Amino acid sequence: MKKMLYLMILVLGLVRTISAQTIPKELWGTWTIRREVPTTTISCWGEKEAKKLIGTEIEYSAQLFRWDKVTVNNPTAEKTTISAQQFHDENSGGGANDSQVTFQQLGIKEGKVVQVVIRHPPASITGATIEIPGDSVLLKDKDTITFSVCNVYFEAHRRVVRR
Repeated sequence: MKKMLYLMILVLGLVRTISAQTIPKELWGTWTIRREVPTTTISCWGEKEAKKLIGTEIEYSAQLFRWDKVTVNNPTAEKTTISAQQFHDENSGGGANDSQVTFQQLGIKEGKVVQVVIRHPPASITGATIEIPGDSVLLKDKDTITFSVCNVYFEAHRRVVRR
């Protein structure tokens, strides 16, 4: 029985094994935060803080990750695939009155998506969180990302360079 439990833990560990790398190319570019996505979550931010993000930009490249005036040089990132159920379980509470967030609320129609998490030193954006907007994103499609700050969800669109 112990051997089987160890094997199960080992297999589960392999499923979530990820390696640090630079920010993946599919995320490179400049993104504009367009809107707050309505969810049934409990947040440490109010409407005032959330509205301050709308219209700001996030930039990703192999050399940097930037939101507003906050820049992380030579960032490392972890890229994984996360299922709708995993996402819900990892980002929702267990009680009836706890936060609940689903792919459906975020407008994600697929059963799984790519998630990119950027590692950085703690930041002080508002004092309520150490997150930097855009440091953990779901790639909704090639030109749309979804992320949360303080459990408030946002959608950003890739800025199209016109020539």
